[in-house]
Amino acid sequence: MKKFILIVILALAGTLAASAQTVFAVQYKSDADVKVYVTNYKSDADLVVYKCAYKSDAQDNKGLWHFVSYKSDAKKKIFFCDYKSDADLVIFFCDYKSDAGWRNNSKKHLMY
Repeated sequence: MKKFILIVILALAGTLAASAQTVFAVQYKSDADVKVYVTNYKSDADLVVYKCAYKSDAQDNKGLWHFVSYKSDAKKKIFFCDYKSDADLVIFFCDYKSDAGWRNNSKKHLMY
């Protein structure tokens, strides 16, 4: 019974760690899972993003992103577009963690 409980706890811990929003910026559009445009105005954004210094700070699908150094470590590969019309998702980078979050819930599925 103890082994079963331990296995369940480890499986849940692995699931929680896998849900972190780790991203890697790719060089080519064809390599990306999501094409992103960065806007200068929070009101234009689908998602307000806060760049976390540590992977452990990036939680769920709440706009808390941690940029990783290797593509294989990322949950999502993103390509930064030059034009808003080319993007799947419009984001705004904020300065405070508490400002991060979705403004357009219909695009939330893009980061799962």
